[in-house]
Order: sequence, then C-alpha cells, then structure tokens
Amino acid sequence: MVAALAGEHGPLPAELIATSVFWIHHGTRLAGGDTTYLNQYVLVRVGGTFGGCAFEAGELTPAICRDHSGAPLDVLLRDAPRPLRIAALDAYLAHTRPHRVAAEAGDAEPVGLPSGTPETRATARDAAIAGLLDIEEGAKVGLIGVVNPLVAAIRERGGEPLPCDFNLKATQWGDPVTDDMHEVLDRADAIVATGMTLSNGSFDTILERCRHRGIPLIVYAQSGSAVARAFLGSGVTALSAEPFPFSQFSAEETVLYRYRTVAAA
Repeated sequence: MVAALAGEHGPLPAELIATSVFWIHHGTRLAGGDTTYLNQYVLVRVGGTFGGCAFEAGELTPAICRDHSGAPLDVLLRDAPRPLRIAALDAYLAHTRPHRVAAEAGDAEPVGLPSGTPETRATARDAAIAGLLDIEEGAKVGLIGVVNPLVAAIRERGGEPLPCDFNLKATQWGDPVTDDMHEVLDRADAIVATGMTLSNGSFDTILERCRHRGIPLIVYAQSGSAVARAFLGSGVTALSAEPFPFSQFSAEETVLYRYRTVAAA
C-alpha cells in the first residue's frame, strides 16, 4: 500500500479517480449441494479496470457507493475500510498492469471458462485452480476458504483436502471443516487459500507460515487478484487470478489467468 501511494508501481494514485464503487450481495446454491454460499463484494473501477474484494456480512453497507464513487484513488487507499482499500489497491495494480497484458507478455496463462450453467463453470474454474497443484498422491492440501467443487478437484489431483472456513461446518460429502487455520497450516503439505484472506487480515499469517515451513502457497483470487500477484515469488507459489466479472456473474465464456513462479513451473 505504501509503495503504491508513492507511485512505485505506476502513476500516483492521487492522479487517478475511482469512477465507480459497487456493492454486490448474492447467494448461490449449486445443484446437488446443500450449502448456500452468501457473498458480498465491493468493487472499484479505475479507467478500464476493476478491483474487487469480498467482505463479511455487515462489514460494509451500500452507502459506500454514494460516499466513495468519484473519489481520488489515494483517498480510498488511505482512509477507506479495509475491504474497500483492498479493492482500490487491486484496481490500481490491475490498471497499471492488466492481467491480459501479463498474459500477452507470457507471464500468465489465460484459461477460458466455458459458457453454461453455474455448475459447469464452477467445476471448470476449480479444476483450473487445482491444476496449479504439483503434489504427490496422498499429499495433505490445506484449503482455506471452502467451495465444494474445489474440494472435489483437489481429490481428483490425488490430494487429501484439509478444509478450513469460518462459515461452513462440513463439505458436501460430510468432511468436517475446521475454523482453526493454524491447525491446517501446521499439518498441510501445501496450502490453497482464497483471496478473501486479504480482506479478513489472515493473509499475512498464512504467507509467513508457508514461507517458514517451505511449503507451496497457491492463491485463488477473485478478491485482490492483482494484489496477490505482487507476492508471487515472495511466498506465493502460484495464483489463479479471476478479474471482474467473476464467473458466477456470467453464463458466457470468461477468462481467468494462472501465474506460476519459476520453481512452481
């Protein structure tokens, strides 16, 4: 954040405007499942790019759209609530280097998600995420931020999921879900963590623990995908970056971008 405010990644944020701030609340229940996922996002548009961050229920209200749309970007980076700061930083970093530009330079792999039902698109997305795992059969994979198709995709890669989530008690198949990420961080051979860890403040702990133990950290990010990208090679091994519009908001083909460090590749 400090480096961004100083203009070390591109233009000074004070010279850019957050044209629009969005607040989105939606629920999803996939066919065959018994879990209703309730998600809230705040989104910031800067020029031709969007930044996004999920947040917990009650953490923000729609009034942020009125209060912050049209504000200089540096104001959001300094003074806004944490999820809005993350969304603003995400927008800034995506503005200075869009994921599509990184792909054109060969630094990211674009992966098309097919048009179709929510189930079809979620399965394709989570298979792409699990494809970033380079593990041996039976490896324990900590999953911090649980979605059922990703649990299945990890199993299909030969991994043993260790699911952790603040809002779920069990997976679709009855696997217990812990709310103690430290238990998972101590046991896992690799970690797959959602970008929402940036929003809830747990990302720094996860990053440091994976560095200390020398285990891979794969981030799958709708929240803060360009922010997580800044940590590639500095604790983050691989990244699935999904810029807005996220897969659940469209039935048409969309693109996510997979990044790998040299060691991961």
